[in-house]
Amino acid sequence: MSKEQNNSQNTFEEEDNVDIIAFAKKIWKERRSIIKTILIFMFIGLFIGIFSDKEFTASTTIVPQTNSSLKLSSGISGLAAMAGINLGSIGKGSGISPMLYPEIINSIPFQKELLQTPLNVKGKANPVSYQKFFTEVYSPNLLGYIIKYTLGLPGVIKSAIKPKPSFAKEIKESKIESINYKQKELIKNLMKQISLDINKIDGYVTITAKMPEAVAAAEMAERVKQLLQKYIIAFKIKKSKEQLKFIQERYDAKALAFKKIQQQLATFTDRNQNVSTAMAQTKLQSLQSEYDLAYGVYSELAKQLEAQQLQVKQDTPVFTVIKPVAVPIERTWPKRTTILLIWMFLGLLFGVGIIYAKEYLLKLKKDWNTTTE
Repeated sequence: MSKEQNNSQNTFEEEDNVDIIAFAKKIWKERRSIIKTILIFMFIGLFIGIFSDKEFTASTTIVPQTNSSLKLSSGISGLAAMAGINLGSIGKGSGISPMLYPEIINSIPFQKELLQTPLNVKGKANPVSYQKFFTEVYSPNLLGYIIKYTLGLPGVIKSAIKPKPSFAKEIKESKIESINYKQKELIKNLMKQISLDINKIDGYVTITAKMPEAVAAAEMAERVKQLLQKYIIAFKIKKSKEQLKFIQERYDAKALAFKKIQQQLATFTDRNQNVSTAMAQTKLQSLQSEYDLAYGVYSELAKQLEAQQLQVKQDTPVFTVIKPVAVPIERTWPKRTTILLIWMFLGLLFGVGIIYAKEYLLKLKKDWNTTTE
């Protein structure tokens, strides 16, 4: 390294040291102003921490089993084969992908059912629905009111003056799912309180619910899990259940027809035991043919019915609960210590920023006056 490069490096190091020392002197000189700013921000943090709405979080983790993991045992297949039932097509159906679970949660029917979730809340002897809790029972904390009527004031004014179209009659007569404005606001709040996290690698699903009360948070998480399972199962077995219903109807009809012809054959046989005329033999053969045909159809439908019942059971998804829902014992919000430290740090940054902003404004004013003169 040359002498000039050494001198240049030493110069840069001296300038850095001078800048650090100058910065430290400036901070020390304005320490009272900075401390005041930090105290102001600290009180803001305390206010937020004390008057924020409490929030408890409950979660559960499940693993949905797919058809590839639900194989009928060889024993069952063998017994079914002996009975003349073909189970070769069972298990070939496809299940609903976990990536579509959020779409189920965002559907109107699912959300409307969640609004009716019974919750055990403080001060109420009997459970109240989510909708009733947030419209009649729950009242936000002081900070919630402040935010609502400051930052949220434009929305409050807009919702108050915005005309609401009236088509209640059309909605009542229509079979299409719909919601009113009150339900829309509740659903918007509900969707902020529940979440679904899908682990694509390991294949598990985590359901999380946040509520102002611990027990209500656990109940909401459990309700979301149960409803999600219900919708997935209904979707998966819809086709096989419809086929089962059709086969059951045909089986019942043919069972009645078989019993009727069976009764006719027995009655005719009893009455004509000692009769050997050609007419009687012809009638007996006709009844026997009808009986054999009815029995063949009845027997085949019985096999199909048994196979389809197994199909419905096979198509029904199984959910393994890895982490069951538990009532949280600690609130997740507000974290007062964290809030306080963050606001104190913001106060420090703001206080230092004010010092440099004042210097910049003074320098700008001085340059302006010099230019004017």
